[in-house]
Amino acid sequence: MRILNSSRRLAARAAVAVAASLLAVGCNAAADPAVEANIKKIVEPRLGPGVKIDSVKETPYAGLYEVRAAGDILYTDKKGEYLIIGHVYNAKTAEDLTKLRVDEINKVKFSDLPFEMALKTVKGDGKRVIAVFEDPNCGYCKRFRQTTLKELDNVTVYTFMYNILSDDSTVKSKNIWCAADRNKAWDEWMINGKAAAAAPASCATPNEKVLALGQKLRISGTPAIFFADGSRMPGAVDTKTLESKFATIK
Repeated sequence: MRILNSSRRLAARAAVAVAASLLAVGCNAAADPAVEANIKKIVEPRLGPGVKIDSVKETPYAGLYEVRAAGDILYTDKKGEYLIIGHVYNAKTAEDLTKLRVDEINKVKFSDLPFEMALKTVKGDGKRVIAVFEDPNCGYCKRFRQTTLKELDNVTVYTFMYNILSDDSTVKSKNIWCAADRNKAWDEWMINGKAAAAAPASCATPNEKVLALGQKLRISGTPAIFFADGSRMPGAVDTKTLESKFATIK
C-alpha cells in the first residue's frame, strides 16, 4: 500500500498489537451493511489507483473492521477514519489471527484446478498431491525441483508452467509442452539445464490460460505450492517443511 511510509507502518503495527491485547470475547452484534458499505466508499479511494475492496467485515478485535483488497487484509475503524496495516495477534496465545484469516480467504478448491494444463509426475504410491506453479527461468523453482522434490516420495506433482519472468519463459514453456515427453523435457531443463528443442509454430499450448489462472489466484511469485486441502505455500521450501505440511492434511 502507498498510504503509509515506513515509520508510520511501524506505528500502525504497534497500534495493532495494542488492539490485540483488547480482544473481545464472544460474538459481535449483527453486521450493519450500511456501515460496511460506507467504510468501503471512504477507504477504497485511499488504497491507490486500481485497488478495489473485495469486502468489509466487522471483527471481534476491539472494534476493528476487516478490509479485504487484492488478497490482503488491513483494518479500519467504524467511520473509516484510520487505516491499520499489520497483523493482529492473540496476546494470550501469540496466534497470528491475520495470517489465519488470509490463509482462509486465499484457499482454493483443489479439485477444480485444470490439471489437464499441467505436467503430471507420480513418485511412489502418489497418494499425496500438490500443484506447483513454476516459471522455467525461476532459480528458486530449479532449486526446489533439484532438492525438495528430488527427496520427496509418495507424491503426485502437477506442475503449471506459469510464465511471469520474461517473454523467454513463454518460449521455453512452449518448447517443453510440445516435446514428445513433456515431463522429461521439463526435468532436463530445470535439473540439468538442457533446453528443449524448438516447438513447431503450429503447436498449441495452455500458456495464456495458465497465466490467467495464476493471476486469478493472485500468484505473484514462483514457486507457489497448493495442497489438497486448498491451502497454499509460497517459496522453495525444504523437504522437512513440506513433510510437516503434509502431516497436517487429513
